[in-house]
Amino acid sequence: MVQRDFYLGKVIRSMWNGEIKVITGIRRCGKSVLLFVLFHEYLLKNGVRESQIIKIELDQRRNYKYRNPITLCEYVESIVAANTGGQFYLFIDEVQFTQKVVDKENGGIEVTIYDMLNELKSYKNLDVYVTGSNSKGLSRDIATEFRGRATQIRTYPFSFKEFYSAVGGDEGRSLDEYMLYGGLPRIIVLNDEADKKEYLSSLYRELYVKDIVERNGIGREDMLDNILDFLASQIGSLSNPTNIANAITTLRKENVNSVLVASYIQHIEHSFLIKTARRYDVKGKSYFSYPNKYYYSDMGLRNSRLNFRQFDRGHIMENVIYNELVARGYSVDVGVVTDRSRGQNAQKEIDFVVNDADRRIYIQSALQMGGEEKADSELKSLLLAKDFFKKVIVRMDISHNYYDDNGIFHCNLIDFLLGRIDLF
Repeated sequence: MVQRDFYLGKVIRSMWNGEIKVITGIRRCGKSVLLFVLFHEYLLKNGVRESQIIKIELDQRRNYKYRNPITLCEYVESIVAANTGGQFYLFIDEVQFTQKVVDKENGGIEVTIYDMLNELKSYKNLDVYVTGSNSKGLSRDIATEFRGRATQIRTYPFSFKEFYSAVGGDEGRSLDEYMLYGGLPRIIVLNDEADKKEYLSSLYRELYVKDIVERNGIGREDMLDNILDFLASQIGSLSNPTNIANAITTLRKENVNSVLVASYIQHIEHSFLIKTARRYDVKGKSYFSYPNKYYYSDMGLRNSRLNFRQFDRGHIMENVIYNELVARGYSVDVGVVTDRSRGQNAQKEIDFVVNDADRRIYIQSALQMGGEEKADSELKSLLLAKDFFKKVIVRMDISHNYYDDNGIFHCNLIDFLLGRIDLF
């Protein structure tokens, strides 16, 4: 069992804060284990009795009746209201499976799980925790449906540090495996490479794609497939819905609407398969509308989408760094600086502008910097920022970490991922 202390700590700190705790993340990334195993064990070790924990797993057949939010609410109330002297914890797994129902006893109004959870939250002796795998039904609606009284805990597949804590062995070889198969928890217990590939491909095909299609009423699954292929092949590259629509138009020999593409990309992002990184003008302190960069939440899923044929280490490394930064809770943008030297007016890119409240660092991802032109390009973008925030180049071609003459910190990728260096 991988002890996910970072996320467990977030859950523990949110206990009895008067809000509904919403644990979100891509399906099969370990949300249920975090709540029903790790947090459950924590409660038992700290004096909470099993009878005080109400567990409802909505993806289990025996609990299908609780997909009706009124039935669920009445069941929980029958326990909590009858024992006002004790404290109770409510765990609801995969809350997106609940359905809207009509309350005939109260004028035929429509009732959702949000209404019922807000009602349950009023019980002072009940602390509520739910998990969900689709932000369309959770993350985006938390502010409105929960009326600003919810704590969201976003979880991700295993970081490399978590992955390595389970597999051990040679760090470089483990990193290669992580970059190829990703960090979904089940990957760790599969030893055969063919089994890993089949698991990821089947999961993508039978779970993620079907979930997006069914939840959003997708009419053109073939178009969705083309968009998923494009996003997988273009991680770390600038793009926008118009460019994607044009590429698919050329591929399919039919006119593809960019508005439809933008809508499908939004559905994909709501499923937590991808995340959008916006471009930020470092000097102008403003965001660009387009183009953006798209990163996959798990490299194994990305590679399986391409049948493991496109293993471009540079872009994969950039995606892994991005995932590590957002999983640590930082705000991450793609930086843009303007080079006006020698009569130029060219835009240069800083891979990541990383903010932690009022603190900031700039990070470049560099597979290797062998060659003067490549080195100059990576360094120049950072130097063009012309400010005093820390500047970092994460590399795979160095064995030790150091500061260069420009004050730029060069660090090894493995040291960065295993938390051996302090970014701020």
